[in-house]
Amino acid sequence: MANHNLKTLSQVLNVLRGRGITREIRMNEEKQFVLEGTNFTYKPSDLCIVKSYRFEGDSNPDDNAVLYVLQDKDGLQSIIIDSYGAESNYNGEEFDDFLRQIPVEEKEDFDIE
Repeated sequence: MANHNLKTLSQVLNVLRGRGITREIRMNEEKQFVLEGTNFTYKPSDLCIVKSYRFEGDSNPDDNAVLYVLQDKDGLQSIIIDSYGAESNYNGEEFDDFLRQIPVEEKEDFDIE
């Protein structure tokens, strides 16, 4: 049986922060995807999804989210959090389109037990 001690988004975020993954990529009002704390913008082709974690709220279906760990061409790691359901982070198709265009190359290095 797999060890599922880490069940919440905040628990996984804490583990990732401990591994030095501290910055989030967010979509700004101009529909650009910007690395937190910088002016650096990304295109989907600049990134690779190396791990995704899905969270489903036990008591409230609006608590659903996916956390993506990304790596850019220079090896910098960051995250994108996609809340879905009634409390989605972003409205409109730009965010979903951006995510769909990022190549996925899951890596075991990011498995969290």
